[in-house]
Amino acid sequence: MENRKYQICTNCIMDTSDVTLTFDGRGWCDYCQNYEKNIAPNWHPGPEGIAEIAPIIEKIKKEGKKRDHDCLIGISGGLDSSYVSYIAKEKFGLRPLMFHCDTGWNSDLGVSNIQKIIDGMGLDLVTEVVNWDEMKDLQRAFFLSQVPFVDTPQDLALFSALYNFASRNNFKYIITGGNNSTECVRESLEWTYFSTDMRHVKDIHNKFGTRQLKTFPTCDILKYRIYYRWLKGIRVLKLLDYVEFTKESAIKELQDRFGWQPYPQKHYESRFTRFYESFWTPTKFGYDKRRAYLSSLILTGQMKRDEALDRIAAPELDEKTMTSEFEYVAKKLDWNVEEFKAILNGENKTFRDYKNNFFWITLGARIYNLMGLDNRIFR
Repeated sequence: MENRKYQICTNCIMDTSDVTLTFDGRGWCDYCQNYEKNIAPNWHPGPEGIAEIAPIIEKIKKEGKKRDHDCLIGISGGLDSSYVSYIAKEKFGLRPLMFHCDTGWNSDLGVSNIQKIIDGMGLDLVTEVVNWDEMKDLQRAFFLSQVPFVDTPQDLALFSALYNFASRNNFKYIITGGNNSTECVRESLEWTYFSTDMRHVKDIHNKFGTRQLKTFPTCDILKYRIYYRWLKGIRVLKLLDYVEFTKESAIKELQDRFGWQPYPQKHYESRFTRFYESFWTPTKFGYDKRRAYLSSLILTGQMKRDEALDRIAAPELDEKTMTSEFEYVAKKLDWNVEEFKAILNGENKTFRDYKNNFFWITLGARIYNLMGLDNRIFR
């Protein structure tokens, strides 16, 4: 499939840099077909969505009356988590406890934006700091494994720390910034494999790691899907899917209300993610995750296709900044520039080259799709 003829979707800007992508007779890709068939007809943000979620909001308030906080929200400083915090507190009157996981890669702007949201609404914040030596060791292992999704360690830590904290402290409701408006196009598993596949994580760490992960937060996806959801009764709400939420209007509202400042691109509140998405994957693996982010905005009417094509035609960061970030990441992970370049030029692998629970996880994802719990496609 890697030698197939190049093709780009005629409706969004996803293309055959996603080697698994297929197209219909109109030239529409899988993501556009899924949005048209499954997401748009079942997604009603605004008055209808608010009416639908209102009984659940009242239930959260009622069940949390005797607690200091009635729900838990993970905040990164990014747009989605910042805006959903604002909506939960100011629009719905919830009393969230804010949770932040510090993996050692926060940008200065990310830290500043978190503080503005916390101070601006008088919220309580709990921060969990990941042991840096363990974080570094797992990140080094993923680079050495040559798989595309080297952001797995950070993604795993952020997810696991939040859900483990919820379980330990008996929170029954977690509100996340996940949404259809800016995330209806979910990148393929070739680009972003499941960070919570602990069989995969452990195999890579066993092969390339050098120290035990004694305190590193982990939560296998099966534990999350089964134990936390059905036995512990933890429910996840994507509150932004029920209200009118568009990127530019949300940015303006947060700026006006809190002095919050936007980022050049989604997920850039993490300095590592900025490097990984803007340099590592385009350079080493030949794909640009901005295609998924911008395609989501096209499908939800927030960006014209021509505008997205212009945006994707140029790198997000200039060459000088890229070079500086390459040196910064190398040094932080205890490599010199030449050692890091050798990894960059090494033989590319995929998640299939290591042990994994791909079959069981994708089976569970399909069941969730059939149950209507997630209308986005896993590919």
